[in-house]
Amino acid sequence: MENSILKLENVSIFQESTLVLSEVNLDIKKGEFLYLIGKTGSGKSSLMKTLYGDLKLKEGNGEIVSFDLKKLKERQIPYLRRKIGIVFQDFKLLNDRTVFENLKFVLKATGWKNSKEIAAKIEEVLKKVGMETKYFKMPFQLSGGEQQRIAIARALLNDPDLILADEPTGNLDPKTSIEVMELLGEIHRSGKSILMATHDYALILKFQQRTLKCEGGELFEVVQQQHQTI
Repeated sequence: MENSILKLENVSIFQESTLVLSEVNLDIKKGEFLYLIGKTGSGKSSLMKTLYGDLKLKEGNGEIVSFDLKKLKERQIPYLRRKIGIVFQDFKLLNDRTVFENLKFVLKATGWKNSKEIAAKIEEVLKKVGMETKYFKMPFQLSGGEQQRIAIARALLNDPDLILADEPTGNLDPKTSIEVMELLGEIHRSGKSILMATHDYALILKFQQRTLKCEGGELFEVVQQQHQTI
């Protein structure tokens, strides 16, 4: 898997017993940014869930950040998720604790113990997303765009090799969506690989990257007309 951060070969994706995608072949190299598009129910989320271990890979071969998805055991999933950052549409922040405590919770859950190192890491990721002054706020005191920045900071905590962003602008207004895309662009330029599922075709046209589409039970690449990278 030289230089590949994610490789799928002849993979079938199932949602329970229903086949949603078949003969999926995908090779993402280190440092690439790809969009994943398709209508609701086309298999985007099921593919994402398979990649972070929520759905079992039953058919075909898949490797992500050096983990074999076919052989992935339940106890290995937390280790897989240390090497990938996941950004969700609905932020998934814990509303009963501050921004700092949200991020500390994730670090503790992934094996961090030293309080000074935890505090330094949280400060580092909050700076990256421009939220270092909001560490004491509760999630409900933040705007949607600010909550998504915190969610992106959370995805960066363990310095992941790959970020999976599942509709990260889905709950945001157009202006905030552009700000989040610009932030993801900065993270991409710092060397991170990103696979982003999205419905937002305006963003895809504005920030063009390689684009994959789920349709009719298949995954295929869509050719963009002009290329302006983020």
